[in-house]
Amino acid sequence: TKSSFSRFSLVRERFYVEACDDGCVDVLTIDRVSTEMTLTGKDIPASAETRPICGLMGTLRLVAGMYLVVITKKKKVGDLLGHAVWKALDFDIISYKKTILHLTDNQMQDNKTFLSMINNVLHTDGFYFATDYDLTHTLQRLANTSPEFQEMSLLERADQRFVWNGHLLREFIAQPELHKFVYPVIHGFITMKSSCINGKVFEWSIISRRSCFRAGVRYYVRGTVHSTRQATTRGSIPFYWSQRPNLKYKPKPQISKTMNHLDGFQRHFDSQIILYGRQVILNLINQKGSEKPLELAFDKMVTSLGNGMIKYIAFDFHKECSRMRWHRLQILLDMVAEMQDEFGYFLVDADGKVLMNQEGTFRSNCMDCLDRTNVIQSLLARRSLQSQLRRMGVLHAGQQIEDQSDFEKKFKNAWADNADACAKQYAGTGALKTDFTRTGKRTQWGLLMDGWNSMIRYYKNNFSDGFRQDSIDLFLGNYAVDEADWTNPLRDPKDWKFLTLPIIMVVAFSMCIICLLMAGDTWTETLAYVLFWGTASVVTGGLILFNGLDFVDAPKLVQKEKLD
Repeated sequence: TKSSFSRFSLVRERFYVEACDDGCVDVLTIDRVSTEMTLTGKDIPASAETRPICGLMGTLRLVAGMYLVVITKKKKVGDLLGHAVWKALDFDIISYKKTILHLTDNQMQDNKTFLSMINNVLHTDGFYFATDYDLTHTLQRLANTSPEFQEMSLLERADQRFVWNGHLLREFIAQPELHKFVYPVIHGFITMKSSCINGKVFEWSIISRRSCFRAGVRYYVRGTVHSTRQATTRGSIPFYWSQRPNLKYKPKPQISKTMNHLDGFQRHFDSQIILYGRQVILNLINQKGSEKPLELAFDKMVTSLGNGMIKYIAFDFHKECSRMRWHRLQILLDMVAEMQDEFGYFLVDADGKVLMNQEGTFRSNCMDCLDRTNVIQSLLARRSLQSQLRRMGVLHAGQQIEDQSDFEKKFKNAWADNADACAKQYAGTGALKTDFTRTGKRTQWGLLMDGWNSMIRYYKNNFSDGFRQDSIDLFLGNYAVDEADWTNPLRDPKDWKFLTLPIIMVVAFSMCIICLLMAGDTWTETLAYVLFWGTASVVTGGLILFNGLDFVDAPKLVQKEKLD
């Protein structure tokens, strides 16, 4: 692999990005006026102000012009096959222009909003990179590549589905000589652990990668989208449906009546089969209530496709595990055990000889592909790891992972951390049901925490997710800022209902409480006042719910539709 440089200095006169690796003499020079990027020798002015950085995320155009996005702080996660893997912890967005006085007041405000959007994405925990290893591909795919592929830079060979700074790197991609100054950054979760069983030390990892195709937040990105692990994938129900926030606790899913569902469905699974082999769909949604139409449509579409490489299994997670009967998850595991054994896993010996390839994956989904999905994936991962440890002689024949208490605790916590990371990125809070993932038991405290997280999700999904969705679209290039022809989509004037109805409801409810506390001369007079103001608050509350779509924080930037 052609590795990228791992240490840099940033010099503020012009922009000189200096590679600090031993023996390196290259300097990336960026002209702050013409924005041209060139490779030069170490001819940096002695008076230049210098600061160390950990890497380049890329460049970005906003209302005020071009910006350079740099990683300023990183933490080592661990080593993967001898290659250091890093987590990016902090970033800086540096303007090419030294002043923004050329902007109008409105443009300044818009530019400030766009900068806060980019910062919102950058400070959503979970950006990872390696300077000399390709995190965007599975080990199995890397083992089956050509010598020409191995000679490519990390930028050229990366799987674009997982390159979250791909839009920021578009200027670099066109200039191959600059590739060594940048690297793909993935978003998701990575943990690397060392454990010991029966006196044998081994290392294990969880790598979750979120796709940047149709990326977004919980209710604004439904339909064909997915993230992946080497052994399993998780993805939204892959046809055209939506579930837009409308102030109700659980908005009703709507299946599109105009789109060609089977076409998108087929394209999605054709690509998944090419990438991962046979597909076993584990659909964990409810088989009654508002989720039922989605389950029926999913089942019907798999049947209509008639592809022998796809198997569909519906498992009503909530019904099966109701009343704390979490042991019933074993029903699903037993159902898929034979298929999991047939799929196998990727295995290579110390000399690099491939002994076994993985022949298929489990594609899990619930509504959000978070809480229920993570529980099932952790159980499938544990069963797969148990098989691998037995094959390598770490576990003796008949030994179970769950009997290794120290390892079991570490493994469960790692998967719960993974659940929390993915949930925070997508839904805005930690995952639900992590008490089961961490301990193997459902607890009363876990139920209380789930209630608290559900309340936070409700608030964020209704009143801040539009901004978060716009932030992701801007960062990934689904919306492009044109400083030459700037029209402002950010200012969305609200109609009279937005302020009037909440004010009336608050005043009416307050008057109702005051009438109760300060009773009138007679109980009939008090009752009349309470009924009047109580009715006024209930009616206005009903009107607000009826017009719920006008009150939620919806995305304002135009999205390009993408199918995964």
